[in-house]
Amino acid sequence: MIGSLLYLTATRPDIMFSVGLCVRFQANPKLSHLKAVKRILKYLKGTPNLGLWYPKSDDFDLKSYMDAD
Repeated sequence: MIGSLLYLTATRPDIMFSVGLCVRFQANPKLSHLKAVKRILKYLKGTPNLGLWYPKSDDFDLKSYMDAD
């Protein structure tokens, strides 16, 4: 499940923080971590229209900005 959620973070950056927390405990998961993953999946089911869309055209120019101190 974690692998699938990591794959989704490419188009759904809104789940990146939550998935990152779950990934920390992938080697030794507990029941609470499974509940957290299920909660993320429920959130995704309830918000199918959110996400990023990358067009196929050749003139697509992706720009990003970061402020790192």
